[in-house]
Amino acid sequence: MAALFNDSKHFVDMTMLDDEENILQNFETFMARTGRKPNKKQIEDFVNENFEFADELDKWTPEDFNEEPAFLETIQDEEIRSFAKKIVAIWPTLGRKISSDTLQNIHRHSLFPLTKGFVVPGGRFRETYYWDTYWIIKGLLISDMKDTARDMLDNFVTLIKQHGFIPNGARVYYSQRSQPPLFAQMVMEYYAATGDVSWLRENIAYVEQEVNFFLQNRVITIEVNGEEYQVARYYPESLGPRPESYKEDFLTASKLTTEEAKQNLYTNLKAGAESGWDFSSRWFYDADGGTNANLSTIDTGRTIPVDLNAFLYQATGSVALLYNALNNPGKMTEWLLKNMKFQSALQKVFFNEEDSIWYDYDTTLKQHRKEFYVSNLSPLWVKAQGINFNPDKLIQKLRDDGVLDFEGGTPSSLKRSGEQWDLPNAWPPLQAIIVQALANTGTEEGKEIAEQLAKQWVTANMIGYERTGYMFEKYDAESLGNYGGGGEYEVQAGFGWSNGVALEFIRDYYSENDL
Repeated sequence: MAALFNDSKHFVDMTMLDDEENILQNFETFMARTGRKPNKKQIEDFVNENFEFADELDKWTPEDFNEEPAFLETIQDEEIRSFAKKIVAIWPTLGRKISSDTLQNIHRHSLFPLTKGFVVPGGRFRETYYWDTYWIIKGLLISDMKDTARDMLDNFVTLIKQHGFIPNGARVYYSQRSQPPLFAQMVMEYYAATGDVSWLRENIAYVEQEVNFFLQNRVITIEVNGEEYQVARYYPESLGPRPESYKEDFLTASKLTTEEAKQNLYTNLKAGAESGWDFSSRWFYDADGGTNANLSTIDTGRTIPVDLNAFLYQATGSVALLYNALNNPGKMTEWLLKNMKFQSALQKVFFNEEDSIWYDYDTTLKQHRKEFYVSNLSPLWVKAQGINFNPDKLIQKLRDDGVLDFEGGTPSSLKRSGEQWDLPNAWPPLQAIIVQALANTGTEEGKEIAEQLAKQWVTANMIGYERTGYMFEKYDAESLGNYGGGGEYEVQAGFGWSNGVALEFIRDYYSENDL
């Protein structure tokens, strides 16, 4: 609360200079000596005496890094090929391994012990993150870095063994929440690229365990039109503010009058963080159930997010396919039945036939939240569209709403809330979702728009890189090539998932084998 650092994450990433019990005793002595009312300078001195911001990680160049991966040869446009090569060259700058000294004294660090190398997102994000890694792995596989991709999957298996699930990120303060469940799909991507049956056989139980974590801990039963459906929401129940955003959460809750209301807010803030969309008007509710509100009204648990249920449709299907690859028809059938339940829910709970699009579901008003978010297209991204889906109607809806009118990328939403997962910010994973969803319409118009959006995005990335020498975590949809803003921290450069999505678009739309 003393705000010694501009970023609350800084303190919880510091290394303890002594063992926990000794620092706690030092703290009690310090508080007694200052009459339990230390000033900021005294707090700063205490922190400096007991903690340091150490370099916990070694820089690591993956052994399979190749600055000229084969896919570059398929790109005829020299400017695009040159840009793709520059993106590939970023991978070693983001490569990290936890240092041997850190591993030997892991109890003094907030890092989880991971013994294999990994690619970090970049900037303030110096550890492995869950859903970022999906697009990072896709980029690594395109870059012929299959061993590095496998190492990152191995690290996730380690986390599943340690925690029973994959935390938001590889730090102890993330241990009470996860992120969008894309691990099964990461494994699918790796298996499709390598045919590595031995790895799959050795680890399939952990893939299954990770999906089951969501099925057992994030699924509730709701009734829609007289039928019951099991659907998933983000809702990690835990007490107190997020440690890495402690002061921010405390101040957000300070407007509330009861302890129960404050704890409920903290849970919903963590749920918003678990969604990956931290934060967005998607999770806000005004008195009428609309989104014209702010962070103090966040109620993530009230929302059944369509993308989470699409991800779980995809994950259950992936586990079924992976068991099929292992010649286990019993397990394949078990997971196909789970997959079919999510397919049904996506059509009966989330699909809006009038607009031919899917919406989040409000469990209080028992109706769709009819706002545009890129996540509305996630069922189409995972190819879960039903027989009532009308691609022409969807595309017309996107045109009417102005979704396709932005030169710098598709914004997360059309709401200007000041939060970073809203207008005007355009995020790389959401570009992948809308582009690939439109390609999945199977119509010529859908494919043409997908190609247009993909090439616009590559152009925006390229212009931004030429101006600054960086790839950013998010961009400004209203200003070609500029980075985005808003939210709880400054925009970060690097950037893992940005690199992965750009490489995927370049491979899909600029190679000799154009889609």
